[in-house]
Amino acid sequence: MSSTGPELDTAFIEKQRQRLLELRESLQSAAKDAQSDEAALNSESSDRPREHEDEAQRLTLLELDGTLAARDLARAGRVDRALKKIEEGTYGFSDLSGEPIPRERLEAVPESIYTAAEQEALERSGLG
Repeated sequence: MSSTGPELDTAFIEKQRQRLLELRESLQSAAKDAQSDEAALNSESSDRPREHEDEAQRLTLLELDGTLAARDLARAGRVDRALKKIEEGTYGFSDLSGEPIPRERLEAVPESIYTAAEQEALERSGLG
């Protein structure tokens, strides 16, 4: 297995590394914002009498925020793994099969650690 794959030159890998670092920073910032929003919602609701409709809306917002936070956490894990793969020299190859991940996929989703078909199969099985 070549360290960069047939179409992944050093400049492309470095560009992807920068994109991944920026993405990781963005995801970390979003997580901090979500924590602040949740704390604000919780303190806001404890300072006033509770209406059932207000409580339902608050719970819905918290559930949505939790879902988004979980998705961002999973994505942050893939970003960290992709950065590690750059260090290892395996960026651009699937963690599952070792098959090359097309450059177009890496450009669209720089944190890709599986081929599109593998990712789809993992999502269908509930593992991805």
